[in-house]
Amino acid sequence: MVVSIDTNSGFCFGVTRAIQAAESELQKGALCCLGDIVHNGQEVARLELQGLQTIDYDDLRTLPSHSRVLLRAHGEPPATYWIAQQRGIEIIDATCPVVKKLQDRIRACYETHRNDESLPPQIIIYGQPGHAEVIGLQGQTNNTAIVIESVDQLDRIDFSRPIYLFSQTTKSVEGFRALVEKILSVYRNLGIPESRFEYHDTICRSVANRVKELRDFARANDLVIFVGGAKSSNARVLYKNCVEVNPNTIFISSPDEVEDKLSTLNFKLSTLKIGICGATSTPLWLMEQVRDKLSRNP
Repeated sequence: MVVSIDTNSGFCFGVTRAIQAAESELQKGALCCLGDIVHNGQEVARLELQGLQTIDYDDLRTLPSHSRVLLRAHGEPPATYWIAQQRGIEIIDATCPVVKKLQDRIRACYETHRNDESLPPQIIIYGQPGHAEVIGLQGQTNNTAIVIESVDQLDRIDFSRPIYLFSQTTKSVEGFRALVEKILSVYRNLGIPESRFEYHDTICRSVANRVKELRDFARANDLVIFVGGAKSSNARVLYKNCVEVNPNTIFISSPDEVEDKLSTLNFKLSTLKIGICGATSTPLWLMEQVRDKLSRNP
């Protein structure tokens, strides 16, 4: 049995930066994080053992003044900063710079066009409704932005009004392009000037490029073990890509799941080339634990 870990898997830059910020700030004293710092239960538990306390929005409104709260890489809407300011809470802002730049662009677009009375514009976000990043993006438009996940939801758009399209940073490049082409097609069919449609590809390439790399890795192995958090949308997308090129792919969130998942397969593991990979929210140490588990149980 040959076991390897995908060198391109693991935390993206934004998550790494947030984790490092948490570890550094924890050395200074008590620290809360608004929401799970990353969509991986094991990494959240590791940091909680160091003292990080995960809170929600209700908790934020009742924290004592001078509490310290870290904002994770996903970013937050303006309302979160306002609440913290009103309560005298210190914010440690670990918003990913790529997400921060996107927030600024959407807010600038909203401020520029919100008073266009003749043809009120629509800001569209290609993303997952309810996702932490998307909530932060919608907040830049006073929650007026429309969120759609696919071309099947174009009925939510009023094509008689100008459209400004942005994307959640972790969405599929192919999905975004398909959405752009579909909107342009509708414009042509309706005889509406395409100049009323402005789109911005705001997908993080360091994340998007992992799809091809991961698919190549999956093809190169007999069996793939994908390690990801149950709450991670990125994990679901990347796992699906692995399965598409290698049906012998299993999804686990913890090394403790390895034996049960493998027991359902009719493989002689000792003859296999096994690849371990994960999402942008999957820590390297967790993939290493899976590797070690396999080595102990050939």
